[in-house]
Amino acid sequence: MILAQLEGQPLVRWDWVADHLDDIWAATKEHLVLTGIALGVGLILSVALSLLAIRYRKTYTPITWITGILYTIPSLALFSILVPITGLSVLTAEIGLVGYTLLILIRNIVAGIDGVDPAIKEAAIGMGYTRLRLLIQIEVPLALPVIIAGIRIASVTTIGLVTVAALIGKGGLGFFILQGLRRFFTTEIVVGAVMSVALAVAIDLLLVLAQHALTPWVRAKATV
Repeated sequence: MILAQLEGQPLVRWDWVADHLDDIWAATKEHLVLTGIALGVGLILSVALSLLAIRYRKTYTPITWITGILYTIPSLALFSILVPITGLSVLTAEIGLVGYTLLILIRNIVAGIDGVDPAIKEAAIGMGYTRLRLLIQIEVPLALPVIIAGIRIASVTTIGLVTVAALIGKGGLGFFILQGLRRFFTTEIVVGAVMSVALAVAIDLLLVLAQHALTPWVRAKATV
């Protein structure tokens, strides 16, 4: 039935796109805001939990177990559980989105810091570095490639999940996909999908550039 209604119409009506540029831009900004909040809050929580796991190793397993459960819950099911509690709100969307970032970020932060050469740590301690100074000035900078890799995965995942949040009225570009499916209008579906992919690619590229700027020693090592 759906295919029958879609047959005969052009894949993209450019006149519609031209008439709705303001709406597309507004949805793109909403998508970015929802993604930014989720990544920001997720990163803060992940750093705190990662430091706890590094300081007290026995906590790592329960932390990853709980965040792993959150990660495996289907997004539609999670939003359905949250709606009766927090309503059709940004909070509902963000609780779900933040939950999906935690496992990825925590694993990469811990793996990155654990991957720092023990000899470098011992040399820093021998030079009088405190535990906090060692973490901030040695371990975190050297772990940045792994940490940023986790942020890249989390950002792309979150951008995709934001579109699902359109089902509770907070989906940014996902609104066009949902509307297009409801109205059997391919232009809206294509606009929502293409813009979401473009956004994910753009954010990923920016993070790659940020990694290159923040880790010049990696490039220097590669050229040796």
